[in-house]
Amino acid sequence: MIMHNLRIAVLQPDAAYDAPARKLERLESAIEQAAQTETQLLLCPELYLCGYNAGAAIRDRAEPSDGPFFRGVQELTRRWGVAVAYGYPEAAGDRLYNAVALVDAEGNLLANHRKLALPSAYEKLYFDSHHGLTLCTFAGWRVAMLICYDVEFPETARAAALAGAELILAPTALAEEWSVVAEKVIPARAFENGIYLAYANFAGIEKELRYFGGSRIVGPDGLELATAKHSPALIFADLERDAVERARKRLAYLTDQANLQL
Repeated sequence: MIMHNLRIAVLQPDAAYDAPARKLERLESAIEQAAQTETQLLLCPELYLCGYNAGAAIRDRAEPSDGPFFRGVQELTRRWGVAVAYGYPEAAGDRLYNAVALVDAEGNLLANHRKLALPSAYEKLYFDSHHGLTLCTFAGWRVAMLICYDVEFPETARAAALAGAELILAPTALAEEWSVVAEKVIPARAFENGIYLAYANFAGIEKELRYFGGSRIVGPDGLELATAKHSPALIFADLERDAVERARKRLAYLTDQANLQL
């Protein structure tokens, strides 16, 4: 079904370290609220399954893209009719990836993105980096997925937009000291590409790592449609496909860059 408009939600959960079963319970509560507002898609943070600062438990809780947590999410999407994108540690043979899966309302795995750029020794200790964009079609919209540090590069968001993306889903685990990313960089990425951008972070503290919160949904004009503060939250926004076209006509960055002579 092609939707001219799209209603999405971003979950900013408490970062408390919980077992996967508890994560699914929290997710179902959010999905139920989303379903009551006729939301089509809900985005969770980076490594939602295990927690970003989980240390060795990242390996213990890693699973393939069709693993137990996926099946739990699959059941929830079918029950409530809401698609879900969630972060998890993906076990693929002898490799481990920081990944995000998008599961549609019928329980199909629409896309699975593996993080491109690992920003710290901590992540490099556990994960392998990957390469290539991940795009899919959801409700007639072209959707790209970029995880945390991925979206901080102008080149990645631009490549997604040039590949036809109208919406970027960006799960993150943004620490308190990097507030500039949520408040400045994310709106800039949306504005300079004429694209919607949904950014999902944790709230609170996880094993001494204090998260900024600041999840948000930004329009293609760079203006924020919905913003969370520092506490757990569920935020919503209605996206208009025509707004993407209007933004790109008003400021034709995508086409004009081809004429640049540097």
